[in-house]
Amino acid sequence: MAPRTTDFLVVGGGILGLTLALELKRRHGDCSVTLLEKEPACGLHASGRNSGVLHAGFYYTADTLKARLTREGNRRLAAYCVERGLPLDRCGKLVVARDAADLPGLDELQRRGRATGVPLEMLSADDVRRLEPRARTHERALFSPRTATVQPTEVVASLVADAGAADIAVLTGVAYRGRGRGGVFTSAGTIDAGYLVNAAGLYADRVARDYGFSERYRILPFRGRYLLAEPGAPGVRTHVYPVPALANPFLGVHVTRRLGGDGAVKIGPTAAPALWREQYDGWRNFRLDECLTIAARELGMLWRDDFGFRRLALAELRTHGRRGLVRRAAGLVDGIHPAAFRRWGSTGIRAQLLDVREHRLEMDFRYEGDDRSFHVLNAVSPAFTCAFSLAAYLVQRIGERLHVVAAAS
Repeated sequence: MAPRTTDFLVVGGGILGLTLALELKRRHGDCSVTLLEKEPACGLHASGRNSGVLHAGFYYTADTLKARLTREGNRRLAAYCVERGLPLDRCGKLVVARDAADLPGLDELQRRGRATGVPLEMLSADDVRRLEPRARTHERALFSPRTATVQPTEVVASLVADAGAADIAVLTGVAYRGRGRGGVFTSAGTIDAGYLVNAAGLYADRVARDYGFSERYRILPFRGRYLLAEPGAPGVRTHVYPVPALANPFLGVHVTRRLGGDGAVKIGPTAAPALWREQYDGWRNFRLDECLTIAARELGMLWRDDFGFRRLALAELRTHGRRGLVRRAAGLVDGIHPAAFRRWGSTGIRAQLLDVREHRLEMDFRYEGDDRSFHVLNAVSPAFTCAFSLAAYLVQRIGERLHVVAAAS
């Protein structure tokens, strides 16, 4: 049963909601912490459908939160997996150049890595062949030794166990319904919450608007799918990624080494605009109001060509199907053929934040809050990697807001 009162109420049971709850309990051990998750278990959305790649942190400019938090997040999550005995593959990542036009992008990634202290190695084409014989590159490539792979569902399950051990009330199957005079309305009754922490992912903007925030922001969902290699298909020793278009928050179709010890791979993801927030498969979870609102917004972006949306949409159409994905991946790794990739993995939804005033996608983490509530509005990749460091950073921001109130009183 839901408690009638709680000091901190966290909405959302993904990896960030769990680490936020744990960090709140660690810093305010004498306070009660309750977490709401509308699904029957935690981590059934973005966290459980994550690629499992622990990013090193060299994609981001030094002035961003992503750059500040990813390197430490990588270290802490890898150490957590070792401590708990969870699967961890320190396979590294190659970023390859498809042609001469990609070389300046490689140089920029190396510069960003140096600025944020992320270890990187610029390799010649011969060095690349020794590291991963199947990788294809033009002249040179960038290698990230700190990039790794984990099993997201096992990480989430371990954090749920940690929350239980810390006396955090984890309420699954209990949905947030809104804010009222008596407290927070949920599907299990009203909870009088001293402070609300919103980590609701796809619905973070809706929860935030109940508290007067997210006025200029809306969640724009993107569907991501991977193709899985058939059993016995050739594997790779390391992840192989293209040089991304740094103006957009997507890393492009890549070849990802899966856990399991055999080097088996998956290729993807797609990045198709979704028409409703939980458009995973078929018409399940269809919401007409969401579909109408999101479709109208996407048509407007196409008409205005916001942030190069037309080019992004056209590129996605070319890689949306199985053959398109295989063709893009074959440009990165030799020996990738359609016959070896017949199965789709679970669909994931990226809860990408859109600034509706400036008509642009938010590239960095975004949050808003006051002395009554705090809202994590943009927690997209690499938020899984950053979970521990991001939670520590955000709880510090929450503490500052609470300290102002305490000092004033």
